[in-house]
Amino acid sequence: MPESIEIKRGKETVVLIGVISKQHDRRSIAEHIHELAFLVDTAGGITVKTYSQSLDYPDPKTFVGSGKLEEIRQYIKENEVDIAIFDDELSPSQLRNIEKVLECKILDRNNLILDIFAGRARTAHAKTQVELAQYEYLLPRLTHMWTHLSKQKGGIGLKGPGETEIETDRRIIRDRISLLKKKLIQIDKQKATQRKNRGKLVRVALVGYTNVGKSTLMNLLSKSDIFAENKLFATLDTTVRKLVLQNLPFLITDTVGFIRKLPHSLIESFKSTLDEVREADILVHIVDISHPGFEDQISAVNLTLAEINAYDKPSIMVFNKIDAYSFIEKDDDDLSPVEMENHSLDELKRTWMAGTEYRSVFISAKERTNIDALRQVLYEEVKKIHIKRYPYNSFLFEIPEDHEDNS
Repeated sequence: MPESIEIKRGKETVVLIGVISKQHDRRSIAEHIHELAFLVDTAGGITVKTYSQSLDYPDPKTFVGSGKLEEIRQYIKENEVDIAIFDDELSPSQLRNIEKVLECKILDRNNLILDIFAGRARTAHAKTQVELAQYEYLLPRLTHMWTHLSKQKGGIGLKGPGETEIETDRRIIRDRISLLKKKLIQIDKQKATQRKNRGKLVRVALVGYTNVGKSTLMNLLSKSDIFAENKLFATLDTTVRKLVLQNLPFLITDTVGFIRKLPHSLIESFKSTLDEVREADILVHIVDISHPGFEDQISAVNLTLAEINAYDKPSIMVFNKIDAYSFIEKDDDDLSPVEMENHSLDELKRTWMAGTEYRSVFISAKERTNIDALRQVLYEEVKKIHIKRYPYNSFLFEIPEDHEDNS
Protein backbone atom coordinates (compact mmCIF):
# COMPACT_ATOMS: atom_id res chain seq x y z
CA MET A 1 0.00 0.00 0.00
CA PRO A 2 1.42 3.45 -0.89
CA GLU A 3 2.58 5.43 2.18
CA SER A 4 0.36 8.42 1.39
CA ILE A 5 -2.79 6.26 1.37
CA GLU A 6 -1.76 4.57 4.60
CA ILE A 7 -1.19 7.94 6.27
CA LYS A 8 -4.59 9.25 5.23
CA ARG A 9 -6.35 6.14 6.53
CA GLY A 10 -4.44 5.82 9.78
CA LYS A 11 -3.32 9.30 10.86
CA GLU A 12 -4.44 12.87 10.50
CA THR A 13 -2.09 15.04 8.45
CA VAL A 14 -0.90 18.31 9.95
CA VAL A 15 0.79 21.54 8.89
CA LEU A 16 2.63 23.55 11.55
CA ILE A 17 2.87 27.35 11.66
CA GLY A 18 5.16 29.55 13.75
CA VAL A 19 6.20 33.19 13.90
CA ILE A 20 9.81 34.39 14.23
CA SER A 21 9.35 37.44 16.44
CA LYS A 22 11.83 39.89 17.96
CA GLN A 23 12.23 37.58 20.95
CA HIS A 24 13.33 34.59 18.84
CA ASP A 25 15.72 33.80 16.04
CA ARG A 26 15.38 31.24 13.24
CA ARG A 27 17.30 28.61 15.17
CA SER A 28 15.03 28.83 18.20
CA ILE A 29 11.82 28.88 16.15
CA ALA A 30 13.07 25.82 14.24
CA GLU A 31 13.57 24.07 17.57
CA HIS A 32 10.07 25.11 18.71
CA ILE A 33 8.54 23.78 15.48
CA HIS A 34 10.51 20.54 15.83
CA GLU A 35 9.11 20.13 19.35
CA LEU A 36 5.62 20.90 18.05
CA ALA A 37 6.07 18.13 15.48
CA PHE A 38 7.04 15.77 18.33
CA LEU A 39 3.84 16.80 20.13
CA VAL A 40 1.88 16.00 16.97
CA ASP A 41 3.55 12.59 16.76
CA THR A 42 2.72 11.95 20.42
CA ALA A 43 -0.91 12.89 19.72
CA GLY A 44 -1.05 10.42 16.82
CA GLY A 45 -0.79 12.75 13.83
CA ILE A 46 1.84 13.20 11.14
CA THR A 47 3.44 16.50 10.14
CA VAL A 48 3.58 17.01 6.38
CA LYS A 49 4.67 20.67 6.15
CA THR A 50 5.96 23.49 8.35
CA TYR A 51 5.69 27.25 7.85
CA SER A 52 7.34 30.15 9.64
CA GLN A 53 7.23 33.91 9.08
CA SER A 54 9.34 36.76 10.45
CA LEU A 55 7.10 39.34 12.12
CA ASP A 56 7.67 41.86 14.90
CA TYR A 57 4.73 40.21 16.65
CA PRO A 58 1.97 37.79 15.58
CA ASP A 59 -0.80 39.38 13.54
CA PRO A 60 -3.70 40.09 15.96
CA LYS A 61 -6.26 38.97 13.37
CA THR A 62 -4.69 35.97 11.63
CA PHE A 63 -1.41 35.25 13.53
CA VAL A 64 0.58 35.30 10.25
CA GLY A 65 0.25 37.77 7.39
CA SER A 66 -2.55 37.45 4.83
CA GLY A 67 -0.10 36.46 2.07
CA LYS A 68 1.41 33.66 4.16
CA LEU A 69 -2.05 32.49 5.22
CA GLU A 70 -3.10 32.28 1.57
CA GLU A 71 0.01 30.23 0.78
CA ILE A 72 -0.91 27.85 3.60
CA ARG A 73 -4.52 27.68 2.39
CA GLN A 74 -3.46 26.63 -1.09
CA TYR A 75 -1.21 23.88 0.25
CA ILE A 76 -3.92 22.57 2.60
CA LYS A 77 -6.49 22.51 -0.22
CA GLU A 78 -4.18 20.86 -2.77
CA ASN A 79 -3.00 18.19 -0.33
CA GLU A 80 -6.22 17.68 1.63
CA VAL A 81 -4.50 18.38 4.96
CA ASP A 82 -6.64 17.69 8.03
CA ILE A 83 -5.30 20.13 10.65
CA ALA A 84 -3.34 23.38 10.92
CA ILE A 85 -1.57 23.79 14.28
CA PHE A 86 -0.07 27.09 15.46
CA ASP A 87 2.92 27.24 17.82
CA ASP A 88 1.35 29.83 20.12
CA GLU A 89 -1.98 30.30 21.81
CA LEU A 90 -4.62 31.71 19.47
CA SER A 91 -7.26 34.15 20.65
CA PRO A 92 -10.91 33.27 19.95
CA SER A 93 -11.04 35.91 17.19
CA GLN A 94 -7.84 34.62 15.58
CA LEU A 95 -9.28 31.13 15.68
CA ARG A 96 -12.45 32.25 13.86
CA ASN A 97 -10.60 34.32 11.27
CA ILE A 98 -8.07 31.61 10.46
CA GLU A 99 -10.70 28.90 10.10
CA LYS A 100 -12.66 31.02 7.63
CA VAL A 101 -9.60 31.17 5.38
CA LEU A 102 -8.10 27.70 5.80
CA GLU A 103 -11.39 25.78 6.08
CA CYS A 104 -9.88 22.95 8.13
CA LYS A 105 -9.53 22.03 11.78
CA ILE A 106 -7.45 24.67 13.63
CA LEU A 107 -5.57 24.02 16.86
CA ASP A 108 -2.99 25.96 18.83
CA ARG A 109 -0.13 24.65 20.96
CA ASN A 110 -2.16 24.78 24.18
CA ASN A 111 -5.03 22.83 22.65
CA LEU A 112 -2.60 20.18 21.40
CA ILE A 113 -0.92 19.78 24.80
CA LEU A 114 -4.29 19.51 26.52
CA ASP A 115 -5.30 16.83 24.01
CA ILE A 116 -2.16 14.82 24.78
CA PHE A 117 -2.80 15.14 28.51
CA ALA A 118 -6.36 13.92 27.97
CA GLY A 119 -5.07 10.86 26.15
CA ARG A 120 -2.38 10.16 28.77
CA ALA A 121 -4.49 10.60 31.92
CA ARG A 122 -5.03 7.24 33.61
CA THR A 123 -6.06 7.88 37.22
CA ALA A 124 -9.19 9.67 38.37
CA HIS A 125 -6.96 12.40 39.80
CA ALA A 126 -5.16 13.08 36.51
CA LYS A 127 -8.40 12.89 34.52
CA THR A 128 -10.03 15.46 36.80
CA GLN A 129 -7.06 17.82 36.49
CA VAL A 130 -7.01 17.56 32.70
CA GLU A 131 -10.77 17.95 32.37
CA LEU A 132 -10.67 21.16 34.41
CA ALA A 133 -7.87 22.57 32.25
CA GLN A 134 -9.79 21.65 29.08
CA TYR A 135 -12.98 23.36 30.20
CA GLU A 136 -11.11 26.51 31.25
CA TYR A 137 -9.42 26.60 27.85
CA LEU A 138 -12.74 25.95 26.11
CA LEU A 139 -14.93 28.50 27.90
CA PRO A 140 -13.74 31.71 26.14
CA ARG A 141 -13.83 29.84 22.80
CA LEU A 142 -17.25 28.35 23.35
CA THR A 143 -19.21 29.97 20.51
CA HIS A 144 -16.57 29.06 17.93
CA MET A 145 -15.83 25.59 19.25
CA TRP A 146 -19.40 24.31 19.33
CA THR A 147 -19.94 25.25 15.69
CA HIS A 148 -16.53 23.92 14.73
CA LEU A 149 -16.69 20.66 16.67
CA SER A 150 -20.16 19.78 15.45
CA LYS A 151 -18.59 19.18 12.02
CA GLN A 152 -15.95 16.80 13.39
CA LYS A 153 -16.11 13.10 14.18
CA GLY A 154 -12.99 12.79 16.28
CA GLY A 155 -9.23 13.01 15.99
CA ILE A 156 -6.48 15.17 17.47
CA GLY A 157 -7.78 17.98 19.65
CA LEU A 158 -11.14 16.37 20.31
CA LYS A 159 -10.51 14.07 23.26
CA GLY A 160 -12.41 14.73 26.46
CA PRO A 161 -15.28 17.12 27.13
CA GLY A 162 -15.38 18.80 23.71
CA GLU A 163 -16.43 15.61 21.98
CA THR A 164 -19.22 14.49 24.27
CA GLU A 165 -20.92 17.75 25.25
CA ILE A 166 -21.24 19.66 22.00
CA GLU A 167 -24.66 21.17 22.83
CA THR A 168 -23.83 22.39 26.32
CA ASP A 169 -23.81 26.11 27.16
CA ARG A 170 -21.67 28.47 29.18
CA ARG A 171 -23.72 28.05 32.34
CA ILE A 172 -23.32 24.28 32.33
CA ILE A 173 -19.60 24.63 31.58
CA ARG A 174 -19.14 27.05 34.47
CA ASP A 175 -21.05 24.71 36.78
CA ARG A 176 -18.82 21.84 35.67
CA ILE A 177 -15.69 23.92 36.28
CA SER A 178 -16.96 24.78 39.76
CA LEU A 179 -17.66 21.11 40.49
CA LEU A 180 -14.23 20.02 39.26
CA LYS A 181 -12.49 22.68 41.35
CA LYS A 182 -14.32 21.46 44.46
CA LYS A 183 -13.35 17.90 43.60
CA LEU A 184 -9.70 18.91 43.23
CA ILE A 185 -9.77 20.79 46.53
CA GLN A 186 -10.84 17.55 48.19
CA ILE A 187 -8.10 15.64 46.33
CA ASP A 188 -5.56 18.29 47.40
CA LYS A 189 -6.56 17.74 51.04
CA GLN A 190 -6.16 13.98 50.65
CA LYS A 191 -2.77 14.41 49.00
CA ALA A 192 -1.64 16.82 51.72
CA THR A 193 -2.66 14.28 54.37
CA GLN A 194 -0.72 11.57 52.52
CA ARG A 195 2.37 13.78 52.47
CA LYS A 196 2.07 14.44 56.21
CA ASN A 197 1.70 10.72 56.90
CA ARG A 198 5.07 10.08 55.27
CA GLY A 199 6.70 11.41 58.40
CA LYS A 200 9.80 13.54 58.42
CA LEU A 201 11.78 11.65 55.81
CA VAL A 202 13.78 13.86 53.48
CA ARG A 203 11.94 14.26 50.17
CA VAL A 204 13.63 14.35 46.78
CA ALA A 205 11.73 15.29 43.60
CA LEU A 206 12.84 14.50 40.06
CA VAL A 207 12.10 17.46 37.80
CA GLY A 208 12.97 18.28 34.23
CA TYR A 209 11.74 18.86 30.73
CA THR A 210 9.41 16.24 29.29
CA ASN A 211 11.12 13.19 27.78
CA VAL A 212 14.51 13.66 29.46
CA GLY A 213 14.47 10.27 31.19
CA LYS A 214 12.97 10.97 34.64
CA SER A 215 10.88 7.81 34.76
CA THR A 216 13.74 5.68 33.43
CA LEU A 217 16.01 7.03 36.16
CA MET A 218 13.28 6.57 38.78
CA ASN A 219 12.95 2.92 37.75
CA LEU A 220 16.71 2.47 37.96
CA LEU A 221 17.14 4.08 41.39
CA SER A 222 14.07 2.58 43.07
CA LYS A 223 13.89 -0.72 41.18
CA SER A 224 10.28 0.04 40.32
CA ASP A 225 8.40 -0.28 37.03
CA ILE A 226 7.03 3.14 36.10
CA PHE A 227 5.79 3.49 32.53
CA ALA A 228 8.42 5.15 30.33
CA GLU A 229 8.67 5.59 26.58
CA ASN A 230 10.11 7.98 24.00
CA LYS A 231 7.03 10.19 23.93
CA LEU A 232 6.23 13.56 25.47
CA PHE A 233 4.32 13.41 28.76
CA ALA A 234 4.53 9.63 29.07
CA THR A 235 3.89 10.06 32.81
CA LEU A 236 1.23 12.38 34.26
CA ASP A 237 0.70 10.90 37.71
CA THR A 238 3.14 11.51 40.54
CA THR A 239 4.89 8.37 41.82
CA VAL A 240 6.56 8.26 45.25
CA ARG A 241 8.99 5.55 46.32
CA LYS A 242 11.02 4.99 49.47
CA LEU A 243 14.73 4.68 48.69
CA VAL A 244 17.60 3.65 50.99
CA LEU A 245 21.15 4.62 50.14
CA GLN A 246 23.70 3.08 52.49
CA ASN A 247 21.90 3.44 55.85
CA LEU A 248 19.85 6.49 54.90
CA PRO A 249 16.13 6.26 53.96
CA PHE A 250 14.37 9.03 52.02
CA LEU A 251 11.47 9.51 49.60
CA ILE A 252 11.93 10.09 45.88
CA THR A 253 9.18 11.41 43.61
CA ASP A 254 8.77 11.26 39.84
CA THR A 255 6.76 14.24 38.54
CA VAL A 256 5.11 15.33 35.30
CA GLY A 257 7.55 16.72 32.75
CA PHE A 258 7.67 20.45 32.04
CA ILE A 259 7.59 22.05 28.61
CA ARG A 260 8.01 25.56 27.27
CA LYS A 261 4.80 27.54 26.95
CA LEU A 262 3.08 25.14 29.36
CA PRO A 263 -0.59 26.25 29.48
CA HIS A 264 -1.25 28.17 32.68
CA SER A 265 -4.53 26.28 33.17
CA LEU A 266 -2.52 23.06 33.39
CA ILE A 267 -0.17 24.53 36.01
CA GLU A 268 -3.20 25.56 38.05
CA SER A 269 -5.13 22.30 37.68
CA PHE A 270 -2.02 20.21 38.43
CA LYS A 271 -1.44 22.14 41.65
CA SER A 272 -1.56 19.08 43.92
CA THR A 273 0.88 17.25 41.66
CA LEU A 274 3.26 20.21 41.65
CA ASP A 275 2.95 20.45 45.43
CA GLU A 276 5.26 17.43 45.48
CA VAL A 277 7.87 19.70 43.89
CA ARG A 278 7.08 22.67 46.11
CA GLU A 279 7.36 20.62 49.30
CA ALA A 280 10.45 18.64 48.31
CA ASP A 281 13.67 19.19 50.25
CA ILE A 282 15.91 18.57 47.22
CA LEU A 283 15.27 18.84 43.49
CA VAL A 284 17.08 16.59 41.04
CA HIS A 285 16.96 18.52 37.77
CA ILE A 286 17.41 16.02 34.94
CA VAL A 287 18.63 17.31 31.58
CA ASP A 288 18.79 15.53 28.23
CA ILE A 289 22.33 16.52 27.29
CA SER A 290 21.91 14.98 23.82
CA HIS A 291 19.15 17.43 22.89
CA PRO A 292 20.45 20.34 20.77
CA GLY A 293 18.33 22.82 22.72
CA PHE A 294 18.97 21.50 26.22
CA GLU A 295 20.03 24.93 27.51
CA ASP A 296 16.65 26.36 26.49
CA GLN A 297 14.98 23.39 28.18
CA ILE A 298 16.85 24.14 31.40
CA SER A 299 15.58 27.73 31.22
CA ALA A 300 12.00 26.56 30.60
CA VAL A 301 12.12 24.27 33.65
CA ASN A 302 13.61 27.02 35.83
CA LEU A 303 10.87 29.39 34.67
CA THR A 304 8.17 26.93 35.72
CA LEU A 305 9.93 26.26 39.03
CA ALA A 306 9.98 30.00 39.68
CA GLU A 307 6.28 30.22 38.84
CA ILE A 308 5.43 27.61 41.47
CA ASN A 309 7.85 29.11 44.04
CA ALA A 310 10.26 26.17 44.00
CA TYR A 311 13.30 27.65 42.26
CA ASP A 312 15.51 28.30 45.29
CA LYS A 313 15.58 24.76 46.67
CA PRO A 314 18.82 22.75 47.00
CA SER A 315 19.30 21.08 43.64
CA ILE A 316 21.41 18.53 41.81
CA MET A 317 21.92 18.87 38.06
CA VAL A 318 21.88 15.46 36.37
CA PHE A 319 22.97 15.52 32.72
CA ASN A 320 21.44 12.36 31.27
CA LYS A 321 21.89 10.53 27.94
CA ILE A 322 25.64 11.08 27.69
CA ASP A 323 25.70 7.95 25.52
CA ALA A 324 23.89 9.96 22.82
CA TYR A 325 25.78 13.24 23.28
CA SER A 326 27.80 13.87 20.12
CA PHE A 327 28.34 17.60 19.84
CA ILE A 328 31.72 19.14 20.49
CA GLU A 329 33.02 22.63 19.78
CA LYS A 330 35.93 22.59 17.35
CA ASP A 331 37.92 25.15 15.41
CA ASP A 332 36.55 25.98 11.97
CA ASP A 333 39.58 24.39 10.30
CA ASP A 334 39.27 21.15 12.27
CA LEU A 335 37.69 18.72 9.83
CA SER A 336 38.09 15.61 11.93
CA PRO A 337 34.82 13.72 12.46
CA VAL A 338 32.93 14.06 15.71
CA GLU A 339 33.16 10.75 17.55
CA MET A 340 31.69 9.50 20.80
CA GLU A 341 35.09 8.94 22.36
CA ASN A 342 35.53 12.72 22.31
CA HIS A 343 33.21 12.81 25.32
CA SER A 344 34.69 11.02 28.28
CA LEU A 345 33.37 11.71 31.76
CA ASP A 346 36.55 13.62 32.57
CA GLU A 347 36.03 15.90 29.59
CA LEU A 348 32.38 16.52 30.49
CA LYS A 349 33.45 17.43 34.00
CA ARG A 350 35.63 20.19 32.54
CA THR A 351 32.75 21.83 30.65
CA TRP A 352 30.62 24.75 31.86
CA MET A 353 27.94 22.24 32.82
CA ALA A 354 30.06 21.03 35.72
CA GLY A 355 30.57 24.60 36.92
CA THR A 356 26.98 25.55 37.73
CA GLU A 357 25.94 26.69 41.20
CA TYR A 358 24.61 23.18 41.86
CA ARG A 359 26.40 19.85 42.02
CA SER A 360 26.47 18.20 38.61
CA VAL A 361 26.52 14.54 37.62
CA PHE A 362 26.83 13.09 34.10
CA ILE A 363 25.02 9.82 33.54
CA SER A 364 23.27 7.55 31.08
CA ALA A 365 20.22 5.99 32.74
CA LYS A 366 19.68 3.78 29.70
CA GLU A 367 23.23 2.40 29.77
CA ARG A 368 23.53 2.68 33.59
CA THR A 369 26.65 4.79 33.23
CA ASN A 370 27.96 6.61 36.33
CA ILE A 371 24.86 5.77 38.38
CA ASP A 372 26.99 4.99 41.44
CA ALA A 373 28.31 8.56 41.35
CA LEU A 374 24.75 9.87 41.27
CA ARG A 375 23.80 7.67 44.21
CA GLN A 376 26.76 9.03 46.16
CA VAL A 377 25.84 12.66 45.45
CA LEU A 378 22.22 11.94 46.40
CA TYR A 379 23.35 10.33 49.64
CA GLU A 380 25.58 13.27 50.56
CA GLU A 381 22.91 15.90 49.85
CA VAL A 382 20.16 13.99 51.66
CA LYS A 383 22.53 13.40 54.57
CA LYS A 384 23.10 17.16 54.99
CA ILE A 385 19.38 17.80 55.43
CA HIS A 386 18.84 14.71 57.57
CA ILE A 387 21.57 15.76 60.03
CA LYS A 388 20.05 19.25 60.34
CA ARG A 389 16.64 17.71 60.96
CA TYR A 390 17.91 15.03 63.35
CA PRO A 391 21.17 16.34 64.87
CA TYR A 392 21.12 13.78 67.70
CA ASN A 393 21.46 10.68 65.52
CA SER A 394 24.30 11.82 63.31
CA PHE A 395 26.37 8.91 64.67
CA LEU A 396 24.39 6.69 62.32
CA PHE A 397 26.45 8.03 59.44
CA GLU A 398 29.68 6.58 60.65
CA ILE A 399 29.67 3.87 57.99
CA PRO A 400 32.19 0.99 57.94
CA GLU A 401 34.33 0.97 54.81
CA ASP A 402 33.03 -2.45 53.77
CA HIS A 403 29.37 -1.40 54.04
CA GLU A 404 27.37 -2.21 50.88
CA ASP A 405 24.64 -0.04 49.32
CA ASN A 406 21.29 -1.84 49.68
CA SER A 407 19.37 0.40 47.29
